[in-house]
Amino acid sequence: MPDSLKGHFLIAGCRLRDPNFFKTAVLIIEHSEDGAMGLVVNRPLSVTVARVLSGQFDLPEKNDLVYMGGPVEPAALFILHDQDGDDSEETSVIPGLYVASCVETFESVVRAAANDEPVQYRVFAGCAGWGAGQLEGELERGDWLLHEAAEDYIFHNDPYSLWDNLVNAVHAAHRLLPQHRADPELN
Repeated sequence: MPDSLKGHFLIAGCRLRDPNFFKTAVLIIEHSEDGAMGLVVNRPLSVTVARVLSGQFDLPEKNDLVYMGGPVEPAALFILHDQDGDDSEETSVIPGLYVASCVETFESVVRAAANDEPVQYRVFAGCAGWGAGQLEGELERGDWLLHEAAEDYIFHNDPYSLWDNLVNAVHAAHRLLPQHRADPELN
């Protein structure tokens, strides 16, 4: 296990029955000896970004949905995006992917996307959090699988299949024997 899980997915193991995390993929955005913070990337809500941000600024309705980032601070909003910026309020999660919670970043990124600029983003309500040593204990129990994060998973066009895709990727990466083929001639 790496020293820091920042930039990795936590994929809920089959035994994890906490309804907050059942069949979720959590992108870890901060991890240190003091604890960890992440965003659930595969649980879209039924509310649009334009509606949630309507109190801050007017946006055209693009049907981009807000995602449930986790059970901690559900009223707090976070934006995960790939727009290159020099904002000191932003944290790099993986190369070329940033997370922020300031209004200026929200406006810049969402307006760029509304103007059909090549930017990918997701808005999250709330986050997932672990205290010091808590996540490490859950990993030791086998509650979570680990996989390196990549933008194509984070911005996957079908969030409902993301957990299955990541579980399959983890199993493929750790396979000791070749995959069984139904046609023995292909073996």
